Amino acid sequence: MPKFLIEVPHEEELLACAQVVESFLNYGSHFATKADWGCRDGVHKAWITIETENKEEARNILPPAYRAQATIIKLNKFSMAEIDEILRQHGKK
Repeated sequence: MPKFLIEVPHEEELLACAQVVESFLNYGSHFATKADWGCRDGVHKAWITIETENKEEARNILPPAYRAQATIIKLNKFSMAEIDEILRQHGKK
């Protein structure tokens, strides 16, 4: 199943942080309650990784008020064979 990284920015004020965290914790989605936050390091974003069928399903685990500003990134891994082939195709190996 595809894996996605969800990134949700929010305003920098302490009250804004508290409100968005409260919203995630009260939303009822197990995934939203497990979000990682960067607020205490000055990066006012939440991150969630989830395995789901598509980006829309990933977006729908968020409280509705935060879905529009979320960035959803489909993640992948590379094998050394894949990288060797890419480099070979571009004359780098």
